[in-house]
Amino acid sequence: MPSTPRLAIRGKLLRWYDRNKRDLPWRRTRDPYAIWIAETMLQQTQVKTVIPYYENFLAVFPTVGRLARAPRQKVLRHWSGLGYYRRAENLRKAAAQIVRRHGGELPREPDQLRALAGVGDYTAGALLSIAFDQPYPAVDGNVRRVLSRLCRLKAERQVRRTAGALVPKKKPGAFNQALMELGATVCTPRNPRCPECPLRSECATALRPPAAATARTKNPRRVIDVVWPLAIVRRGGKILLRRRAANGLLAGLWELPGGELLVRETSAAALARHLSSLGLSLTRPKKIGVVLHAITHRRIRAPVYLFDAGANRDIALPGGRWRWVPFGKLAERATSSMTAKAASLISGYEKTSL
Repeated sequence: MPSTPRLAIRGKLLRWYDRNKRDLPWRRTRDPYAIWIAETMLQQTQVKTVIPYYENFLAVFPTVGRLARAPRQKVLRHWSGLGYYRRAENLRKAAAQIVRRHGGELPREPDQLRALAGVGDYTAGALLSIAFDQPYPAVDGNVRRVLSRLCRLKAERQVRRTAGALVPKKKPGAFNQALMELGATVCTPRNPRCPECPLRSECATALRPPAAATARTKNPRRVIDVVWPLAIVRRGGKILLRRRAANGLLAGLWELPGGELLVRETSAAALARHLSSLGLSLTRPKKIGVVLHAITHRRIRAPVYLFDAGANRDIALPGGRWRWVPFGKLAERATSSMTAKAASLISGYEKTSL
């Protein structure tokens, strides 16, 4: 890229960012740990969703050392509802690596950062530029879209090369955040607000006829509609939770028993299948509501059924994956957000059934 357009792009973008950037909590700190937490949470998650989780997470785990020493279930509990739980697992693993190998301080070398669990090129670039003021690119989806349109690029290697050439030695973190901000607020995937763009006069795509001005994007992943019945098995003031396997979707979280329907399976048959190993004698279930949820590419409709088990009966639960949990202490467990939504239906049901 010629030096004159490069200088013009940097100057216009940084001036625009100074005037238009959103006031976000992770932009008020230079603490590498806090920035790392924010950048991890922001992966595949909207800003408005992240803010309360970010503030709570830092209040509970204010340092790398505290996070490294925290029990796995505690970390998952404070991540619960944010989704993509592998990120929380990797944060905890990486915190232990930082304590063990780097004296509790995030390393400033690219290779050492990338060696941490869950830290890829984007997170390393964001930390190096924003926290450590080093001229490294940070290419996320927003940056990729802006540069693809700005310079009419198609190949990933072209985007990364251009990002590396554009990032300045002075204010590299502000520049990378400005590119992200432009993609998030102006150069959006659909209906970009080109008249408001500070780089419109430099943008190759803006020179195309309107019919061809839409940036090339990947075909969206097909959304699957799923029915996922859930059982609230109640015994006195406690409900039954099941812990998911240590790997795979929602790994290690506690949930209400239930799951996706098999082909030609009814909700009753599905719940009988999930509860069959317990040997419980249950009352006829009452349907108390429906929860709507989404996980990755699945759009879930979860009918929720309430069962009662004998309060005085001695029940031996199989293995270590099942627990009776007092309803009032459900929030102390690392549960899936779908379970939290479903469990909240009990209070409404009890009021209407009085």
